[in-house]
Amino acid sequence: MISTNDVGEMPAVRAVTGLSLAVRGWAAWAPGRETATAWRAWAGAAKAAEADPPAAEGASVTLPMMLRRRATPLGQKVIGSALALESAVRDGRYVFASRHGEMSRTIRILSDMAAGDTPSPAEFSMCVHHGLAGLLSIHTGNRKGHTALAAGADSFGYGLLEAAACLADNPDEPVLLIYGDDSLPEPYDAFRDRHEAALPVTLALALAPPARGEDSIMISAVARRREDQPVGCVVSSFLSFLLSDAHSASGPGGRMRWTWSRKPYAA
Repeated sequence: MISTNDVGEMPAVRAVTGLSLAVRGWAAWAPGRETATAWRAWAGAAKAAEADPPAAEGASVTLPMMLRRRATPLGQKVIGSALALESAVRDGRYVFASRHGEMSRTIRILSDMAAGDTPSPAEFSMCVHHGLAGLLSIHTGNRKGHTALAAGADSFGYGLLEAAACLADNPDEPVLLIYGDDSLPEPYDAFRDRHEAALPVTLALALAPPARGEDSIMISAVARRREDQPVGCVVSSFLSFLLSDAHSASGPGGRMRWTWSRKPYAA
């Protein structure tokens, strides 16, 4: 269930409850954390538990030349994490979430325009927020469609919520959630906030409705109070929860506080 406030220029979500999913596989990358072992050590779970979702080594994927040429360094890591989940990247619907997208590409276009130059057509064609999802779907021949969203510091939270909604709407179609973000580069670095201290990071999650005996992850969120301040990165909070044995965890966003809990699914 999603409830909103009454009337306003843009209704603000007050609460999200009742959506669940299962993580069938994951691949992540951040500087110094390029293997599943490194991520588990970071999360305080040095060894994989029997119930853990399978991990893929996204950083070790070698991208074809066409993908390397079309993507920025961050984009290459995003695509590498997605390609590590072979079945999901071929057969699942994509949900792509990012706060800034490939911001370095956008800045190059703006710099060219400020100098009176015509932006590169190749750069311009990829500057839209769903450019990487489109590039990935062309490479894999996946025609399931995709959704791209940006929601500030809540981008990952709303991406996971969108993925859960897609599964609820069509349980027979798996979903691949793809998240990637980097800190704002110069000259926009003055606008960085606490959320960006954990960046750059990428995460790909192969998602499906939970099956009997499998961990079911429930999603809930409430509006963040005005006096509260975001103190971290939502994707880092979720990854720490996913890789630990915690029954629940919360991640502060820009407008929402996201909470995840898990229990074995019983049909």
